Amino acid sequence: MKRILITGSADGLGLLAAKELVRQGHRVVLHARSESRANEALANVQGAETALSGDLSDMEETKRLADKINQLGSFDAIIHNAGVYQMPPQTILSVNTIAPYILTCLVEPPGRLIYLSSGDHLNGDPTLSGLHAEPPKARYSDSKLHDLILAKAVARKWPDVISNALDPGWVPTKMGGAGAPDDLQMGYETQVWLAVSDDPKAMLSGKYFRHQRESKYQLKSDDGAIQDKFLHLCEEISGVAFKV
Repeated sequence: MKRILITGSADGLGLLAAKELVRQGHRVVLHARSESRANEALANVQGAETALSGDLSDMEETKRLADKINQLGSFDAIIHNAGVYQMPPQTILSVNTIAPYILTCLVEPPGRLIYLSSGDHLNGDPTLSGLHAEPPKARYSDSKLHDLILAKAVARKWPDVISNALDPGWVPTKMGGAGAPDDLQMGYETQVWLAVSDDPKAMLSGKYFRHQRESKYQLKSDDGAIQDKFLHLCEEISGVAFKV
């Protein structure tokens, strides 16, 4: 039995992953942006351990959420599932990029870290120009590239942690829309697989997966200089340093 935290688990892929992990007998801590949403999530996932609240669009709330997580003790895996799509570019940056960075830095490292990226990361800007803007901003594709860069940076700098990113596919969730063509079950099962499976392929680190297989990704995310630049810019934006 493992203990897993899933951000953004009040609906969509996060909720489905939480239900499957509980069904398998694991201890699951949920997260939602508000206390009312957290209570809804807890009601929807019978058997979950608890649910935390924290608005990831607010950096100070994200830092407080990190404290709440640490107060609960250690985790075997954390799935950085929370994300927004059709929102202002500053909100996309805060939720999709800076929040997982802050939580990665401030929460006691688990055995495994899983970051939700997207196939759209292939259209992201590897020069990280949006992070230099005033105010900093990101398109959705940029933020999903950021998540991949973060996963790979963690894998390089923290060899004791298994850190990976995944593309769940374009699946029929509230974010993806009812007409999305990809397999919803494979989308959340890949999160679950990376969090708890003893499959040797799931125990690799610094990889990018789609439907439990390594997938095509933007190769510049492997560049250590780009990773270090990303971490530095995130520190400047958030005031939180990455622990090496």
